[in-house]
Amino acid sequence: MSETVAQRIANVIGERIVRGEIQAGTPLRQDTIAREFDASHVPAREALQHLRSQGLAISLPRRGMRVAPLDQTSILETIEIRAALETLALRLAAPKINSATMEKIELAMVAGDEAESIVEWERANRSFHRELVGACRMPKLLSMLDDLQLANSRILFSATRSAGWRPGSSAAHHQIFEALKRKEISVATSLLDAHIRGLERASLDGRVSLKSIRSTTRTKAVR
Repeated sequence: MSETVAQRIANVIGERIVRGEIQAGTPLRQDTIAREFDASHVPAREALQHLRSQGLAISLPRRGMRVAPLDQTSILETIEIRAALETLALRLAAPKINSATMEKIELAMVAGDEAESIVEWERANRSFHRELVGACRMPKLLSMLDDLQLANSRILFSATRSAGWRPGSSAAHHQIFEALKRKEISVATSLLDAHIRGLERASLDGRVSLKSIRSTTRTKAVR
């Protein structure tokens, strides 16, 4: 299915928000967006509503649409919901995962290992988590997880902006992959839950930083 004008606008602005190019609280004006994308007000308005449904924008009385906040409350809410839904999706997907799907999961994992920038790593990380649960074949659930993964990526970009980034692999990804290879579904889901909630623990400690993210999700290369 071809991408609509509204979807294209939402995707472009959404990625800017996720990467921190547009900061929390920044106004998102329909006129400005329509002008930038040479579009009418209708797709611009639809794009803003889509960003709102993704949790990347909020509508405030008398202040209009703005980039959603990225504070501890919103971070914890994102992580709690994502942990619950993604582990559910993996439990449903795991019995249906075949060799072709395992290959896609592994390719995404290796791409993360070999990433040379945070942008490359985040793209691989998003792909890994999408492939991990895709076999559940529940479109509504997968759509919600795509939105939650965007919010999660925004947290990661925010944490790494000031701290810098160096390549490395995710030990948790390797552990989840190996558990799936052994068909240990309960182990894989427990590992996934811990992997997602690692960022929650760091946030509760008030240390959402590159160091805390690495300590919960990344190690030196695991081959």
